[in-house]
Amino acid sequence: MPSSMTFRTRSGRLLPAIIVAMLLASCSGQAPQAPTESVQGAASGSSDYYLQQAQQSGDDNKADWQLLAVRALIREGKVPQAAEQLAKVPQNLTAAQTVEQQLTSAEVQVAQKNYPAAATSLSQVDPAKLNNDQKARYYQAQIDASQGRTSLGLIRAYIAQEPLLQGQLHQTNIDETWTALTQMSAQDVNSIVINADENTLQGWLDLLSVWQSNKQDPDLLKAGIKDWQRRYPVNPAAKNLPTQLNNVLTFQPASTGKIALFLPMSGPAQVYGNAIQQGFNAAMNGQVSQAASQPATPADPNAQAQTTPVDPNAAVSTSAPDATAQPQTAPVQPAPAPDVAPVASSNAQVKVYDTNGQPLAALLTQAQQDGATLVVGPLLKDQVNELGNTQTPLNVLALNQPETEKNSANICYFALSPEDEAQDAARHMWAEQKRSPLLLVPRGAFGDRIAQAFANEWQKLGGQTVLKQGLGSAGELRSSIGSGIRLTGTPVTASNSAVPAQAQGVTIGGITIPAPPTDAQITQGSTGGAVDSVYVVATQSELTLIKPMLDLAVSGRSHPSVYASSRSYQAGAGPDYRLEMEGVEFSDIPLLAGSNPALMQQAAAKFGNDYSLVRLYAMGIDAWSLANHFSQMRTLPGFQVSGSTGDLSANENCVIHRKLPWLQYRQGSLVPVSS
Repeated sequence: MPSSMTFRTRSGRLLPAIIVAMLLASCSGQAPQAPTESVQGAASGSSDYYLQQAQQSGDDNKADWQLLAVRALIREGKVPQAAEQLAKVPQNLTAAQTVEQQLTSAEVQVAQKNYPAAATSLSQVDPAKLNNDQKARYYQAQIDASQGRTSLGLIRAYIAQEPLLQGQLHQTNIDETWTALTQMSAQDVNSIVINADENTLQGWLDLLSVWQSNKQDPDLLKAGIKDWQRRYPVNPAAKNLPTQLNNVLTFQPASTGKIALFLPMSGPAQVYGNAIQQGFNAAMNGQVSQAASQPATPADPNAQAQTTPVDPNAAVSTSAPDATAQPQTAPVQPAPAPDVAPVASSNAQVKVYDTNGQPLAALLTQAQQDGATLVVGPLLKDQVNELGNTQTPLNVLALNQPETEKNSANICYFALSPEDEAQDAARHMWAEQKRSPLLLVPRGAFGDRIAQAFANEWQKLGGQTVLKQGLGSAGELRSSIGSGIRLTGTPVTASNSAVPAQAQGVTIGGITIPAPPTDAQITQGSTGGAVDSVYVVATQSELTLIKPMLDLAVSGRSHPSVYASSRSYQAGAGPDYRLEMEGVEFSDIPLLAGSNPALMQQAAAKFGNDYSLVRLYAMGIDAWSLANHFSQMRTLPGFQVSGSTGDLSANENCVIHRKLPWLQYRQGSLVPVSS
């Protein structure tokens, strides 16, 4: 038997064991001792591959494989594992490995959403020591750490990153640079001081100026963009325009020759449809501009409504009018023609389609067969939700908005929603330097939606915790009037789900006594604590009870500012009420805030001082204006319409948002709040 230390070849010769070992090593498992890709490279492999190589590598190259593995783990969404692996990287690193470790540490912190730590880590990285791939990552980490909050530093990061990118990533950089610029306030733009060699930044700022000066006129904007491209031929945006501005060059206005008006013209919601139709017709026939040119006495604020008002929640809520909404009055019949002869202002043909009881798909097909080029409506929430799943070549201006926003190329959404008011309130209160708001909203789903909309907008502005407290019925408010309202509430998370609701109270004799705050709630105490402002969504009669209770909730001179929604502004508020509301600010549509007194006088008389229907009448007026600017709202960034329901602009999903005027009760009078 041959010795174990020798091997026999085919020819029978014996080879020493050491030679055999050398042969085996030369053709064995190929465990690499150095990375086959640079540690500063793309790290396109899997984390499992990199970790396996790290285990098989010597100490000199182990760190390279570990750092590549960390980046792969981040890309795969395995952030905890990435942080764990980063901690295992040895301390004795080369200069190149040290720079890579610093950059990778910042990327891990960004993935962990630890943005302050990421900013600190990035400040320790010298971009001059990075190659191009690392620089692109470095500037992306800076962009991500900004959390979308526009600043000059963010703009500079985008500009520095741009030449390092190609293809779709390059276009994304151009688009995001433009978005960041357009989100800067006029004050921020005017305060920018740039360096002498920042030619690219200067070009971007000049393009922003062209847009701001001409955005309301597509033809002037087209000419301005082309002139800018001639003046800045080497600017990256001159070669690859932001997508939104490129759409300007190809802009074509939509036809409004034949408009189909989809409204409930029978059934319980007829009262809403009638009010909107009258406003639409008044604008189309020139009665709105005619009223604006006539002197008028402002509507008497003490005037009493001549009819029982329609439920204001049903009239303005996003979730209403809906198929189950029941007005509290008999349907209002169309008013007789006004004394002033209408002035023809359009050649558009309008046909009204009754949406009550008819399938939306059938109505759209019929409107298309009738030659319509634009649909205004539907109004009811369930039909608007259905619209998103219905295929139609027609442009549609829906008069409500769906539960979830969806970007459809031919649909815009226009609603008088309390959520929209809440978002506007958040912006207004933030501008007035409020930072710790408490929301007093109706208990239930309606109030939850308002609180969520406020909290979402508050976070976008940079705010932190928003507190919410649910309001009960008027009877519940009366039962607690002696004790006041505690400035306490449940935190609202800026997402689709809020924290657990407050504990349920005890109902005795039909009156619910609210439960005391739990440990999970944030309690600000009887002295007001951190709460510096309160946003109240309540009716006029409810606010009469709430305001004095808020005054009792604090001692001394430190009273939180009180803001209210339009729900509290109705006809019939006499001087006593106005004095009781001293200091309260509230928002409402421009028509009710005094932008057109003559038109307001006509509308108030038409609808018996029912402000809910006046608001819907104003909505009809603005629906006509938006229909005539549909393509601009759908296509042009920053396009605005100054309307009877607010200053109107569209987001990226063409959901129309409103900026409202604010009024304040002061010494028994109503005065505008300067913005």
